[in-house]
Amino acid sequence: MCGIVGITGIADVSFSIYYALYALQHRGQESAGIATFDTTSLCKHKGNGLVSEVFNGINLSSLEGTIGIGHVRYPTTGENRPENIQPFLFEFRNHSIAIAHNGNLVNYQDIRTYFEDKGQIFWSTSDTEIISKVITEEIRCGGSMDDAIRQCMHLLKGSYSVVIMIDGDLYAFRDPYGIRPLCFGRTTDGGFIVASESVAIDALGATLERDVCPGEMICVTKDGFRSRRFTDAEHKAHCIFEYIYFSRADSYVDGTLVYDVRRRIGGLISEEAPVEADAVCTVPDSGTAYAVGYSERSGIPYVECLIKNRYMGRTFIMPTQELREIAVRIKLNPISDHLRGKSIVLVDDSIVRGTTSRRIITIMRQAGAKEIHMRIGSPMITAPCYLGVDMPTRNELIGSRCGVEDVRNRITATTLHYISLDALVRSIGKPVSDLCTGCLTGKYPIEIRGEECESRPVDFVESDFQTSLFPVE
Repeated sequence: MCGIVGITGIADVSFSIYYALYALQHRGQESAGIATFDTTSLCKHKGNGLVSEVFNGINLSSLEGTIGIGHVRYPTTGENRPENIQPFLFEFRNHSIAIAHNGNLVNYQDIRTYFEDKGQIFWSTSDTEIISKVITEEIRCGGSMDDAIRQCMHLLKGSYSVVIMIDGDLYAFRDPYGIRPLCFGRTTDGGFIVASESVAIDALGATLERDVCPGEMICVTKDGFRSRRFTDAEHKAHCIFEYIYFSRADSYVDGTLVYDVRRRIGGLISEEAPVEADAVCTVPDSGTAYAVGYSERSGIPYVECLIKNRYMGRTFIMPTQELREIAVRIKLNPISDHLRGKSIVLVDDSIVRGTTSRRIITIMRQAGAKEIHMRIGSPMITAPCYLGVDMPTRNELIGSRCGVEDVRNRITATTLHYISLDALVRSIGKPVSDLCTGCLTGKYPIEIRGEECESRPVDFVESDFQTSLFPVE
């Protein structure tokens, strides 16, 4: 997941980045960092923890400048160690450069080996460092930043939305398939902001302009804004889980309001699997819009039966199963008077491992619920994600090992229904050929060793481009 932001043209930019990262905190809770440029040098502060834990008024005031980038980390490639906290900063050929990345590169090890064979060293285990190596190598060979970014799109395989600060200029680009989200807007005082989700733009009272297109680079310099499209893929591969779970419900992702998608999903679930019940309840907060849509379509009243401790983060991204189960007990408290003797439709966004769902149902039964009909806003997750979600093995996924009835027994639900893939796609409003459904179907939009690939060719806009690096297979 991860959240990235870049802002330019704003006084005391570090404070604006801080608030933007606060709006993106749901995308990563392991670490946070901000880097700014004060016209002569880079300034940085980063550390493990939430945005509110890493930053305060003193260290934010020390980050001087009118341009900066920020990052909140959710790890996929690279361990939890200080060297992997972004943004990454470095000096090269009289340039001051900072970079932050959201995504996951499936050919990370191949490219790293290529550079190591040339004698280069690495200070981290993050795939973001690979992007910095490609960029500096192109600059070393005499290329411009435009050339370097185009080089990235030639060599990098996987998902990436990237913000780069080089001296006083801000660059951002997105992979040819648009797997991870990225958008930009204008601030009220004439500045620019680019961010993973539109809620970061909203947090600053800025105006959302549009999404960064797949294969597009945008650049903001003292001379103004410019855009350049390097690639064109007939079919995109927007991550379907951004709509199901990752993005905040009030975000617009590739032109679509996430809340409306989830509300439509809830309505279609009620059509696919109607049931007689006393109330519709949500697993807060990501399941709320689903439950609202289910209630509206079914006519069953929506009643809050579980209250969330707002100071707890997302249990899905906790690093161990033991921590996830402890977090669930602290995070959700049942309202016994709304559950006692009642038949409840419990709506949630997804079932990954099944342990959290079982724990929630147990809590509700202990509070007196008579029946719990589980309704899920995604199809069964049957395959790992290699493109930015920490679902690394099939053994961790209950849907890869069990059928629906077996899952129902394991989580102890009265009934269980997953939305169909067709209904999910209709709710999003994009053709399935423009979505990455790898975690649901086991078919991925790019080549991954040992997995099935749905070929989606990418055309480069300038066909005469010659890479100055050896192509990495």
